[in-house]
Amino acid sequence: METIKDLIGVVMVSVENDGNEELVFTAEDGRKWKFYHEQDCCESVLIDDIIGELSDLVGSPICMAEEIDDGNDESKKDEYDTSYTWTFYKFATIKGYVTVRWYGTSNGYYSESVDFVEIRTK
Repeated sequence: METIKDLIGVVMVSVENDGNEELVFTAEDGRKWKFYHEQDCCESVLIDDIIGELSDLVGSPICMAEEIDDGNDESKKDEYDTSYTWTFYKFATIKGYVTVRWYGTSNGYYSESVDFVEIRTK
């Protein structure tokens, strides 16, 4: 099973944001990883904000990759959400830092987590 730490030491040739629904990381050696959420009926998990430039993650080895779940801070909750989760992904290279903030909501019965997988082509 892949973890975000698998990105450490890898040099990316691209990091693409697809409509705030997923991020795709492509490495020099051709490997690809995807951050996304398999949407279901009564939930939504999307990128809420990106602090920094994704281009800073290209061309230099990733030296930091971590996930932070802030719990359920009521001050950050949208007034109409029954259940919610903020998840932050922090990345760094020698070129700069990038924080990707995901916001997941549901009726309380569905997952609000972000999935991370390696895209296998064979």
